[in-house]
Amino acid sequence: MMRLLSILLCWLLVAAHALGAHTDCAQNIASLIDPAKLATLGQRGANPRVQKAVYWLAEARKEGQKPAQVLDRAVALAGYGNGQAARLTKKALLRNLDIAGKLGCLTDAGLACMRRGEAPMVSKGPYQGDRLSVDHIVPLAVAPELGNVIANLELMPLRMNESKNDRIGDRQRDMARKFSKAGLLSAPGLAAVLQR
Repeated sequence: MMRLLSILLCWLLVAAHALGAHTDCAQNIASLIDPAKLATLGQRGANPRVQKAVYWLAEARKEGQKPAQVLDRAVALAGYGNGQAARLTKKALLRNLDIAGKLGCLTDAGLACMRRGEAPMVSKGPYQGDRLSVDHIVPLAVAPELGNVIANLELMPLRMNESKNDRIGDRQRDMARKFSKAGLLSAPGLAAVLQR
């Protein structure tokens, strides 16, 4: 009986340690994407936060968590609620995780950079050797109020980002309409995008 009790106690200690070692990736992401904090940042201040959020999503996946579920909790903790802004933010971060993976940036070295909010090196595809940058889907020059909106930020190789300039196409107009419906873009901001 004593032996069984000792084994049970050891098992409980190991389980408690494992639970304590489990990182709260959703909480870490929530602090990075909190709209109140983002509103206090200077121009392009959210860019490193996108890199860090992707790092935490990759870590969550390594720990056996589903990134989509982690983000459901993160957007709720950050105060987005269940509306369109939450869905757009979640979709953008999942897309950025996918982009970083396809470009070979989720290596140990790449993740170490992203954890610090720095741009990792692209190791796959035609932009191999380039840095991974953060692009504004709806250009900053056209809609500055979207400058630190996570849903408007997308990872891409630096050279591709630099060649994009401030062009407005169908994708940008469509996203601007979605941002407006979600309360992320004002009516004058939407008009500025649609008039281009």
